Amino acid sequence: MISRIWHGYTTKDNADTYESLLQKEIFVGIANKNIEGYRGIQLLRRDLPTETEFITIMWFDSFDSVRKFAGEDYENAVVPHAAQKVLSHYDKTSAHYTVKTDEYKFPGKITL
Repeated sequence: MISRIWHGYTTKDNADTYESLLQKEIFVGIANKNIEGYRGIQLLRRDLPTETEFITIMWFDSFDSVRKFAGEDYENAVVPHAAQKVLSHYDKTSAHYTVKTDEYKFPGKITL
């Protein structure tokens, strides 16, 4: 299992807009691509004193699956134009980790 982690930041005024864009358009678009080996995505949000930080954690079966999503240069961030318009700054690359231990098993999709 591979975890792909990326950070993006918005102004406080753009935070809800960005989160909505992710939830309603970008994540749905990724899922609709039916990428072999893509297992899902998590979104983390943290309010900081002057901005809002977002972290996405994507889950893939293998680096080959990551390449099917991001291309051969898979470390490059995949940031749609609509997202770039509301982000104040973001990572140009994503970090990839091989999951060595997974003790916690989600019983199903978490709905907030």
